[in-house]
Amino acid sequence: MDKPVIGFIGVGLMGHGMAKNIVEKGYRLVVMGHRNREPVDDLVSRGATEAQSPKEMALECDIIHLCVSGSPQVEQIIRGADGIIASKREGLIVIDCSTSDPVSTLQLAEELSAQGMRFADAPLSRTPKEAEAGTLDTMVGADPEVFAAIRPVLECWAGVIVHLGPVGLGHKMKLINNFIAMGYAALYSEALAIARKSGLTAEQVNSVIAPGRLSNGFYETFMKWTLERDENAHRFTVTNAHKDMRYMANMANAAGATNPIQSVVKNHLASMDAMGNGDKYLPMLADFIAAMNGLPETGKR
Repeated sequence: MDKPVIGFIGVGLMGHGMAKNIVEKGYRLVVMGHRNREPVDDLVSRGATEAQSPKEMALECDIIHLCVSGSPQVEQIIRGADGIIASKREGLIVIDCSTSDPVSTLQLAEELSAQGMRFADAPLSRTPKEAEAGTLDTMVGADPEVFAAIRPVLECWAGVIVHLGPVGLGHKMKLINNFIAMGYAALYSEALAIARKSGLTAEQVNSVIAPGRLSNGFYETFMKWTLERDENAHRFTVTNAHKDMRYMANMANAAGATNPIQSVVKNHLASMDAMGNGDKYLPMLADFIAAMNGLPETGKR
């Protein structure tokens, strides 16, 4: 049986590595360029071809990955005049690997289904390093037959694949995952500020937390900025974190759930974003909270 033709829209920090692993595993790959030509040109040099629109890509492909900023971009790619739906390509499977709003995801799945297309949400966990290595984690929402069809392709770029159930559950789980992560970020930032105002250094805090039960992988990468000023240890922008927490609030509202802690976490990120610091990486929230407390840069007493 011939391998399906794979499309990929969004070959940025995460998408480039994922797409690279797909084409290197012997799949025919079609990509679509954006502002940054470098990853597109690299993939073309590896054997990929380039489409000029989502509609054109849909007409060539059996499965299309989307790995973009969020739901507005996904909606435009699917619904736009030259979008995926406009192709009327029955049987096409769309996999949204973005961190998207589940409310939007469920609406898009219905619209695609009405056109004979199928949808899966497969958001990501881990970093661009694992994307390049083909060892990302993914949490998938899809009907069983869709999941069976896409699993061999997911295995090109993911080391851990968890099928949670129907469409939407992947994006819901991703937001829960990111809420826990953003909650850690806010907690660590505030704890560091209080510690420093109380006469402790960040190094002293770390000397107790790092070897103990409260340490974890997120703590380790988050603290690399505070302790080593390593800005590349956790490359996730405050703007993206804020966006995810807005989606999380929307999800809580849709479910009729209370979210007092999540609201505080969102507002920390909203404040930093509003102050023009949205392009900074998440661990730098520690500096922002420190400044709110009248402290100099994190790590300095």
